[in-house]
Amino acid sequence: MANDSLPTHLWAGAFIRRCSSQGIPVILVNQGEKMGGTVLFKIYQPPDKCRLLSQIRNFDGQIQWLQAHKEEFIDEVEASIRIRKAIDRDPDVWVIEVETKDCNLPFDPV
Repeated sequence: MANDSLPTHLWAGAFIRRCSSQGIPVILVNQGEKMGGTVLFKIYQPPDKCRLLSQIRNFDGQIQWLQAHKEEFIDEVEASIRIRKAIDRDPDVWVIEVETKDCNLPFDPV
């Protein structure tokens, strides 16, 4: 779940609306489990740079975002392969794609 106080579908919807209201291209790639699915971000920087950030919890139980690959960036084909594998492993995962100019999240999603 993205936040202990909010079901994932509400949290994800709020994140997507916030991006849209700020003119940031965003799309929901995979809708996971409504109440408690984890979130995977695909951050896309045209023409072909991507980063994948996976939701984890630290020792205090707080949400953090961990890059899901060792390389600084991966290309879009590799990102799509990794996303498909993540969905195959856990169909409850939410995948949100955000397009940015610097391959970073536009704001703290927590």
